[in-house]
Amino acid sequence: MSALIIGILLPLVGTMLGAAFVFFMKKDIPDRLQKTLLGFASGVMVAASVWSLLIPSIEMGLHTPSLFRGASPIIGGEVGGVVPAVVGFLAGIAFLLLIDELTPHLHVGAQNAEGPKSRLSRTMMLALAVTIHNLPEGMAVGVVFAGESQGLSVSAALAVSIGIAIQNIPEGAIISMPMHAEGNSRGRSFLIGTLSGVVEPIGSVAILLLASTLGVALPYLLAFAAGAMMYVVVEELIPETAQGRHTNLSTIGFAVGFVLMMVMDVLLG
Repeated sequence: MSALIIGILLPLVGTMLGAAFVFFMKKDIPDRLQKTLLGFASGVMVAASVWSLLIPSIEMGLHTPSLFRGASPIIGGEVGGVVPAVVGFLAGIAFLLLIDELTPHLHVGAQNAEGPKSRLSRTMMLALAVTIHNLPEGMAVGVVFAGESQGLSVSAALAVSIGIAIQNIPEGAIISMPMHAEGNSRGRSFLIGTLSGVVEPIGSVAILLLASTLGVALPYLLAFAAGAMMYVVVEELIPETAQGRHTNLSTIGFAVGFVLMMVMDVLLG
């Protein structure tokens, strides 16, 4: 139980540490550093989606009763093994797409808000954008801990939590610093940055409860979290890293984040 609590809270702690940078840095994050950190976050999320979520989803699907089992030879001998991964992944993409369309939000560095028209302040819409971003990460942590009942180790679950916590540190800074640049006080910027991470333990607990109720749906939930995380990478992080100068630094950051998360998952799994 202690490992579960630690795993659920670690990503929030990472966000808080990053948001606290606003108290120590006088200026906004340099563009070179921001590009590197965004690339790093992308690499961690992609690696976690593949090694910690999609691969276990396929492996579980091969041993889970399904209407699609025995349809034709493919991975592991049956096409049914990939059905949960395919369905869950696409559902995760669709879920985040729907939230993106229904929620007024403003991405960091953008001038125009996305989603339906709203009278919300820029600060609130920035916070909503980050909340949308953080939700899949919390879901990923919750579902890998739920996977213990299907053979996933606690170490593998903690690896995902640690990886997300590490990438949340630079993300927290990327959130709080622009908040301060928008005219908010340092304390308010730190608070908003921290609150944006609260959705992660909430998402973790929600997925844990859902998985305990629908145990047979676990392969789908693993892939669902992967799809949601990949949506954030493709929709938000990669476009931000591809704008302006120093895009090569984001590529280097991506490689470092990807390799770090891959190694952690293999060694601790």
